[in-house]
Amino acid sequence: MPTLARMRQFLQALGDPQLKVNGIHVAGTNGKGSTVANLRELFMADGLTVGTYTSPFITRFNERISVDGEPISDADLVALVQQVQPVVAKLDAELPTGGPTEFEIITAMMFLYFATQPIDIAIVEVGLGGLYDSTNVFTPKVSAITTIGYDHMQLLGNTLTEIATQKAGIIKDKVPVVVGRLPKDAQAVMVATAANQQAPLQTLGVDFETKLLPPQGWQERFNFDDQEAHFKDLTTPLLGDYQVDNAAVALAAYLTYHRQAQLPVNGRDVRQALANTTWPGRLERLNQEPLILIDGAHNEPAVTELATTLKERFGQQTVYVIFAVLADKQHAQMIQTLAKLPNVRLLLTQFVGPNPKRQATAPSELAAELPAHKEAPVFADWQSALIAATNEMSSDDVLLLTGSLYFISDVRAYFKTQA
Repeated sequence: MPTLARMRQFLQALGDPQLKVNGIHVAGTNGKGSTVANLRELFMADGLTVGTYTSPFITRFNERISVDGEPISDADLVALVQQVQPVVAKLDAELPTGGPTEFEIITAMMFLYFATQPIDIAIVEVGLGGLYDSTNVFTPKVSAITTIGYDHMQLLGNTLTEIATQKAGIIKDKVPVVVGRLPKDAQAVMVATAANQQAPLQTLGVDFETKLLPPQGWQERFNFDDQEAHFKDLTTPLLGDYQVDNAAVALAAYLTYHRQAQLPVNGRDVRQALANTTWPGRLERLNQEPLILIDGAHNEPAVTELATTLKERFGQQTVYVIFAVLADKQHAQMIQTLAKLPNVRLLLTQFVGPNPKRQATAPSELAAELPAHKEAPVFADWQSALIAATNEMSSDDVLLLTGSLYFISDVRAYFKTQA
C-alpha cells in the first residue's frame, strides 16, 4: 500500500522545510507544466520572486527547480545533495523497505531550497497522481487540478473515478481548489472530495468561463469571466484550445490567491503575463521554413488534443508526423488517433529511453497498430526519420515530432546544437 510515511520521516530529519513554503499545488493528467508556467508569469508580473518545481526536464536537470524561470545553479544543486546525502544514507540503513526514492530525494531538495531562498511563492507540480505523490506533504494556499484522463493506469487505476480520486488527494482541509474541464465521473469525485474537505471549489465551465475568439497569428485569443473578474481579448502564445483552458485554470488560481490575501490585481499585468508565457516542448517551433514543431503529447488524452489542433490550425497543409513513444504508454490508441487525420503522413521511429526499465516502443510494433488501410515507414532511429521527412516535404508542409517528452527533449537538444 502506498504511503507518504517515509517522505514525512525524511523531511522531518531535514527540519520539515515544507512547512515554510508558501505555495500553489498543481496536479492533473495533462496541462500541469503550462499551468505552472502561466502562474509563474502572473506572480512575477506582481513583482514577486517565484519558485517552480516541474518534471521532467526538457534540456537540463536543473530546470526542475527554478526561481523566476532560472534553473538552479550546479553549485546550489551540489550543496543540496551534500545536505541530504547523510539523511538518505541513514534512512537506507534503517528502513526495512529501503530509503528514499530518486523523486523523493529531488522533492526534498526542492523544499529545502525554497525554504531557504528569498522566494515569495512556490508553484509545485505533482509528479504522479496526487494522493501519494511525494509533493503532497505541504499545505498550499490554493490547489489546482488541470485535467483528468487515462495515463499511468498501472499505478492510478483503470477508471476515471479511480484516477480522479488519486488527483483529488491534493485537496486539503478548507484550502480553495480550482479544477479544469473534467469528464463527468471525474468532476463528481472533485465535488465530493472538496465538500468532504470543506474546500471551496471552482470549476472551469461552471464557476469561471472562457470564450474562444478567432485566432490571429501564433497565439490563441479568449475572454475570461468569473463572478468578479472580466477580462476581454486575453492571448497566449501556446497553441490549442486546451492551452486556453490551462491559462484559465492558472488565472482562476491566481485570482483566488489574491482574493484570499486581499491583494490588488492589475489587469494590464495579467494580460502581459499570459501573453509572455512560454513552455518548451508544447507545439514549439524549432524552425520556421519549413515549419518544424515538437510537442510532448505523451499520452492518449494529449494526442487527442493535439489532433484537434492539427485539424484546426494546419488542416490545409500536409503534416509529416515523426512519432516515437515509451513502451508503457497507450500507443495503439495514440497511433490510431493520428492516423485518422487525412492530412497527416506518419513516420514511426524510436529513441533511447530514460533508463533500462523505460524503453521506447519498437517502431515495428507501432506499425502493427496502424489501422488496416494505413501504412507508415519505419525507421531504426529518429535522425533517419528526420532526414527522410525533410527530403520529401515541400516548403509549405509542416513537420511535427511527438510522442514522448523524453523524445522531444532529445530532438530539442539536437536542434539547439545545430543552431
